[in-house]
Amino acid sequence: MSTADRPQQPEHRTAETAVERDVDRTDAGYRAWLKDAVRKVQADANRSADTHLLRFPLPEEWGLDLYLKDESTHPTGSLKHRLARSLFLYGLCNGWIRPGVPVIESSSGSTAVSEAYFARLIGVPFIAVMPRGTSPEKISLIEFHGGTCHLVDTPAAVYTEAARLAAETGGHYIDQFTYAERATDWRGNNNIAQSIFEQLRMERHPVPAWIVATAGTGGTSATIGRYVRYMQYDTRVCVADPENSCFFDGWLTADPGAGCPSASRIEGIGRPRMEPSFVPGAIDRMMKVPDAASVAAIRVLRRRTGWQAGGSTGTGLWAAFRILAGMRAAGEGGSVVTLICDPGSRYLDRYYSDAWVAEQGLDLAPHERALEEFLDTGRGFVAR
Repeated sequence: MSTADRPQQPEHRTAETAVERDVDRTDAGYRAWLKDAVRKVQADANRSADTHLLRFPLPEEWGLDLYLKDESTHPTGSLKHRLARSLFLYGLCNGWIRPGVPVIESSSGSTAVSEAYFARLIGVPFIAVMPRGTSPEKISLIEFHGGTCHLVDTPAAVYTEAARLAAETGGHYIDQFTYAERATDWRGNNNIAQSIFEQLRMERHPVPAWIVATAGTGGTSATIGRYVRYMQYDTRVCVADPENSCFFDGWLTADPGAGCPSASRIEGIGRPRMEPSFVPGAIDRMMKVPDAASVAAIRVLRRRTGWQAGGSTGTGLWAAFRILAGMRAAGEGGSVVTLICDPGSRYLDRYYSDAWVAEQGLDLAPHERALEEFLDTGRGFVAR
């Protein structure tokens, strides 16, 4: 056999041409801290019972049920407790949150309250970058949990200012608006969607026709939308958007560059830009809800049930009533679920203040009348 006919042998590289490399960055002290930090965050979830699924009183003969998932009963008082826990576990397991390094967030309030709680739990500093118009109650709660508030004049500046502070301090910008949709395990693992379906299991309509959410980051609607598809439920997802927010227009026109120059009056929801965590494809329907209707809805909720909730709850509740009116008009039965996002005690000087409502130029009366007539008679509410 000639040399040319011989099978080629693998090349054996010598030590001079290939050097084995092995870099171990393990720090025993850091790994011990990390294990303890993850344990503490998981232990917090283990100590907490699930939130209640409350049934709103509707006439039995309608064949319709309305439920409100009461997220205000979390240890930090809002839906954002779930998100903050997920973001901290995500940051810890990615090696981004480390001992002694500040965690920094851009927030309109409730997420920062919950994140301050978890930062203190694992012993790291926390700085919240928020619009100057954030409610004093939320600022006080952040400080109560050991956080520091860094206020900016322009709501749209929270992103760049948080990133600047992180670079300046060597801290970690936790960035809820980017990571909310990926930090939560939407397939299950005690997410909010799984909880809703488990709690509905014994009800007369165990698979809801609709779940209504509101969007700040978009993480909740993404989790719910993905979960119902993954589980092959027929449930549809509606997102209710307040006046000063770009989500509705961006979803309607499929424009990821949509924006809104004005700040939302409904704290915790509505954004000036299409956030990375907002997943339009996971949403079946959107409604643009007037701020006056959002405030009217929570006032009717308090009169009818005694439950006092924040403005974002009202936005979702108004959309839920619109869906129920449409189902009733079509002769359909079924259930609708929406959320109590946070307690009304944080907004006594706003949504429950007649002076603030007048100052904002909001006319609640026609919206309250429409809701009360619908609940009394099943009529009078415009169904779309």
